[in-house]
Amino acid sequence: MIKYIFLILVLFTVTGCVITVPPKTVQVEIIKFKFVPADIIINKGDSVIWTNKEKRQYHSVRFEQMGAPEPDYMFPGDIFTQTFDEAGKFPYRCGPHPKMLGSVTVK
Repeated sequence: MIKYIFLILVLFTVTGCVITVPPKTVQVEIIKFKFVPADIIINKGDSVIWTNKEKRQYHSVRFEQMGAPEPDYMFPGDIFTQTFDEAGKFPYRCGPHPKMLGSVTVK
């Protein structure tokens, strides 16, 4: 058995095969004036979907440090999606409620 594992490792090394992980989607809910979870860690190429679960309140997901303009407000039931292709830490806040904070860390 160990010989087979060693052979497979040698083949991957010699042929330059790379095992890739398909991108995933992470969900963040907006509820009771909070991002839940507020801080997430994802891989390059992953996407985050924020869903407004409030009953009456509007929100936004604003990445000021990225230089992006504030997106349209999300009313109850609306979603906002962002794909992250670069590594780093990306703090965000709710445009109309600046005390609502979160961050996305991309590995």
